[in-house]
Amino acid sequence: MPGIFDRLQKEIENKQGEGGITALDLADLPPTLRKIMRLMLRELQLGYPEMTDAIASLPDAERIPSKELDESLDVLTRQGWLIRIGEGLKAIYKVNLRRKSGSNLAGGIWGTLDEKLKK
Repeated sequence: MPGIFDRLQKEIENKQGEGGITALDLADLPPTLRKIMRLMLRELQLGYPEMTDAIASLPDAERIPSKELDESLDVLTRQGWLIRIGEGLKAIYKVNLRRKSGSNLAGGIWGTLDEKLKK
């Protein structure tokens, strides 16, 4: 029978495996997907019409054809980069940011300061 610590460890491992992105992951994306994600990171949430307007406002050389945009949004959604709510023209896309693990830095700093003060 698993104990509470086993269950907590399993929950921590599950959360680490969840989808989402980190800034370093952007460098590995193909140019079209990277362009969409950079746009999404500025806004964090966009409806499909707003997304197409934002793409249309880019310089000609940077615009993404609508078919390629749709395919790219599907890829980013399947890979967990974006969360899609709704379908078609009513779809809303949100950035799926990965949870960050807590830092041990603060505890280490205060422990070191306490030791120095005791001396």
